[in-house]
Amino acid sequence: MTFRAVQHPIAASTVWKILHTVGIDPAPRRTGPTWTEFLTNQAEGIIAVDFFHLDTVLGRRLYAPAFLEHSTRRLHIAGVTVHPTRDWAVRQARNLATDLGTRMESLRFLLRDRDSKYGQSFDAVFEAEEIEILKTAPRAPRMNAHCERAIGTIRREALDHVLIMNEAHARHVLATYQRHYNEHRPHQTLNQLPPGADQQSIAVHESEGRRLLRTRVLGVINEYRYAAWPAATTFRAPQVPGRVQRHLTPLPPPPPPATDPR
Repeated sequence: MTFRAVQHPIAASTVWKILHTVGIDPAPRRTGPTWTEFLTNQAEGIIAVDFFHLDTVLGRRLYAPAFLEHSTRRLHIAGVTVHPTRDWAVRQARNLATDLGTRMESLRFLLRDRDSKYGQSFDAVFEAEEIEILKTAPRAPRMNAHCERAIGTIRREALDHVLIMNEAHARHVLATYQRHYNEHRPHQTLNQLPPGADQQSIAVHESEGRRLLRTRVLGVINEYRYAAWPAATTFRAPQVPGRVQRHLTPLPPPPPPATDPR
């Protein structure tokens, strides 16, 4: 039997499928750290980005880019649009760079996928700040797991419970959830503290104050905090429209019992 070699280019994905079918695993990496070790060691200098979509009640699909700082877990939802063109993505990248300001100096890597929404102009915004662009492998969302998890959290805690009316409504909902995510929501990596815990005031101890409730995202999310009791002793009844308001004051102490003159 005679074999004749045929020169034909084969894609790397085809080779991977053949090896995977016959049960041959890829060779282990012989030099350098693993991807998990790299992300852990370089967390302070990595910011990740990924696009996610949301649908309105009328079936219109909107897109938004989510940036996540690995070290602080701070979330940045850059904007919302119906047509995520490359020029629009570049404007959002420039707005993010302006918002971060001097914090851009601590970043070394931008982690993103190979979506066509990104382009050379998008990468140039970060390369101008000496930030290296890291692209994930095709169809490998686990390489950007932190950002993927943050997007999943946005869906589970907010978008799955709210009917989005239009683009303006989507901006309002996402901006409100971004404040909740950065200022109040606890994170396991940060010892159950929010990313902005260093900027928050010292909370009042539970035994020394009262617990206050504040709702976010149209009542979907509840936030609790403790505040000191007011120093005033006068209590005001709730304001009810159309009714005469009365002010309740503490009752005077009862008189001492009468003593027997005998």
